[in-house]
Amino acid sequence: MSEPLDQITQWLTIPEAGDLLGITPGKVRRLIEEHQLIAIKADGVFKIPAEIIINGEPLPPLRGTVVLLMDSGFTLGGAIKWLYTVEDSLSTTPMAALIAGRKTEVRRVAQSLAF
Repeated sequence: MSEPLDQITQWLTIPEAGDLLGITPGKVRRLIEEHQLIAIKADGVFKIPAEIIINGEPLPPLRGTVVLLMDSGFTLGGAIKWLYTVEDSLSTTPMAALIAGRKTEVRRVAQSLAF
């Protein structure tokens, strides 16, 4: 079985994300700290899924969803993994649903996961 993050086809480094967002790498790091962007560390480098930057902006509902998951007991890594794991009640991954504008549905499912 493949890992949920294997489906991400394009990753950005912090400088690449900064170029897309029109901000400095330091500000990109701050967006990661504030959960407006998510990143995983691979081979010593932070990598950001390209799909969460839309029209030069971070995906708006991402931060609230990540905070909700972490408040529910998820680690940041666990929250990221959940976002990219197919959720039967959504018939897709939570991330795909967020990108499609289904924030309310995603958060309802996320709230039901609290432990």
